[in-house]
Amino acid sequence: MTRWLVTGAHGQLGRDLVRQLAGHDVLALTRTELDLREEGAVRAAVGNWLAAGSGDAVIVNTAAYTAVDAAETDEAAALIVNGRAPGWIAEAAGGRARLIHISTDYVFAGDATTPYEPGDPTGPRTAYGRTKLAGERAVLAADPDAYVIRTAWVFAGHGTNFVRTMLRLERETDTVRVVDDQLGSPTWTRHLADALVELAGSGARAGVYHCVGAGSTSWRGLAAVVFQAVGADPDRVLPVSTTEFPRPAPRPAYSVLSTRAWQTAGLTALPPWRDGVLGAVDAVLDRG
Repeated sequence: MTRWLVTGAHGQLGRDLVRQLAGHDVLALTRTELDLREEGAVRAAVGNWLAAGSGDAVIVNTAAYTAVDAAETDEAAALIVNGRAPGWIAEAAGGRARLIHISTDYVFAGDATTPYEPGDPTGPRTAYGRTKLAGERAVLAADPDAYVIRTAWVFAGHGTNFVRTMLRLERETDTVRVVDDQLGSPTWTRHLADALVELAGSGARAGVYHCVGAGSTSWRGLAAVVFQAVGADPDRVLPVSTTEFPRPAPRPAYSVLSTRAWQTAGLTALPPWRDGVLGAVDAVLDRG
């Protein structure tokens, strides 16, 4: 049986991945159990886990410093977690496990007009994006056989995320103003977790892939579907521009990622993003 090590196990993706791996041999490490800021702890955790067992082994690094705005004034801390720690994991694994590292659309400038391919030029405009790009490079430098999976607009039925926020605002306010000039590919963590399990057993070539919900929309479009999912009027979601909501870290205007390489590798495309939204809403409301 394949052994799994999952970092960031209490995060949105980490929790759903561990859930998907129920019945498998899984070491799920949360932030309190493994502090990615401590190089020695990271190397020891990976090395001890590898030494404690034998056979097929997979490491999935879902942990990250995801406070996008805070990173603008705390880039050094973000760089340790997002940039250096992934390299420590890869070095400690030493090719003895298949490594899957999760990255982000923020590595791109966000000024494209067609979906980004994995090989397109990067150009992050935020501290978060710069540190995540550093992590990609550290992983691939230490382990050329690793997988780097870029995803975007991630949401879950648990934790703090856009879908859960919209569900709360639908209950609490008459209308909600949501940005309508940023485009991306919303991705449900349960769909992404399924995809990562498939990838680990696929034998697909190593390298960078994009894995996101099929299709694209704006944040306003995403919010409207959340409202519809609970029988609310989507016109209560009012479109506004990015300039009306200035943030410390500029959000990419265009974050649509192409999954062509993923599908060419014989991997299953994620379902449409709308399906993911409906699934997450059902999970939040315990509707099955």
